[in-house]
Amino acid sequence: MPLRHSAAERLERLPLSPYHRLIFVIIALAFFFDSMDLAMMTFLLGSIKAEFGLSSAQAGLLASSSFFGMVLGAALSGLLADRYGRKPVFQWSIVLWGLASYLCSTAADVQHLTLYRVLLGIGMGMEFPIAQSLLSEMIPASRRGRYIALMDGFWPLGFIAAGCLSYFILPLGGWRSLFLLLAFPAVFVLAIRFLVPESPRWLEQAGMPEKADRALARIEARVMRSLGLSSLPEPRPVPRLEGRRKGFFSAFAELWTPTYRRRTLTVWSLWFFALLGFYGLTSWLSALLQQSGFAVTQSVYYTVLISLAGIPGFLCAAWLVERWGRKPSCILMLIGGGLMASAYGQTAVFGGSLALLIGCGLAMQFFLFGMWAVLYTYTPELYPTSARATGSGFASAVGRVGSLLGPTISGLILPVAGQGGVFSLGALCFLLAAAVVWGFGIETRGRTLEELAG
Repeated sequence: MPLRHSAAERLERLPLSPYHRLIFVIIALAFFFDSMDLAMMTFLLGSIKAEFGLSSAQAGLLASSSFFGMVLGAALSGLLADRYGRKPVFQWSIVLWGLASYLCSTAADVQHLTLYRVLLGIGMGMEFPIAQSLLSEMIPASRRGRYIALMDGFWPLGFIAAGCLSYFILPLGGWRSLFLLLAFPAVFVLAIRFLVPESPRWLEQAGMPEKADRALARIEARVMRSLGLSSLPEPRPVPRLEGRRKGFFSAFAELWTPTYRRRTLTVWSLWFFALLGFYGLTSWLSALLQQSGFAVTQSVYYTVLISLAGIPGFLCAAWLVERWGRKPSCILMLIGGGLMASAYGQTAVFGGSLALLIGCGLAMQFFLFGMWAVLYTYTPELYPTSARATGSGFASAVGRVGSLLGPTISGLILPVAGQGGVFSLGALCFLLAAAVVWGFGIETRGRTLEELAG
């Protein structure tokens, strides 16, 4: 029988607590380790290219291989999570990328390394949309945007950590040792098994009200205990959505109903252009610096240095999405990223001072990592619980097609148009994404997920 108060009503009335923050930290750390694995290719591509004697096009294909896996993983994980639950898919995604990272350290040739990077991409592609869906369903609407944006902040932190590891370990142990190190965090899955609950919103809509009630009771007890409360506020009415178990592909079909069709086309276009531009640039940052005459360690150092701007970037985005709104924040970050990418490229081409190059790079990364924070905040809010993971997963999958194309296209453009052409392509992609959001995006700030599903 239906719950007296829905899962949404009981979750939304909970005060933010240390228990919420514990769930946030666990999910964000999984996000952090995935980010490290994905970002590592930015710092290792030059060394791998030299060891295997790869051309620019071959190196671009290798850099793109993990994104091919992410397309598969993101699309599959959304369907699985909407059918079988968020928690089990989240767990197995972490096991898969940990195993694949170990295999990367054993690759004897570029063919095997490419295959293992595809497997790594499947694991990472599975984890990203589940993380954002699970966290969005656990945090009350008043703080939801801020916490998802902060979760995405672990992305630049992972990027920076990957660069720091590369800077110190790459000269000593080579690129294989770095992949081996990144396999160990997969044991983190044990914490997820015991500490992160299944989403009560998902349990309710999947037709399991008793399990939803038990999960909610445990969450409420943890919140009360962590805050020292003897009672909780009375639930306020939230629109109820029909709960039922659907077929495996019904969630995908729901993305194309009249209510969600425009949202789907908008967010797919946003992810495609944003990720094509981002990875077309960042996968080559270190290698392009090496091409400009910097040593391997110098190129890694400068790439890490400009990535530090991602920290204030995502913090600014986390503040803006709740204060200003998702839509204007997204447009600002995309336009700023496009303008600064163009400036960075022109500085590199015309031999500007190192200080100017670093300054443009810092500004570029500020906006681009802010862009990521808004993307992960905005996307899961556009869909109902019955299709949220599928909607987020397929948006991510379409974006990963852009990720797949970006490094490869950049590798083809570089010999013809030089570094200026690579950065101009990235800038154009960001501006196109901003135009799509401005013309077709909706605002979601301050509204419950159930209100937005109407």
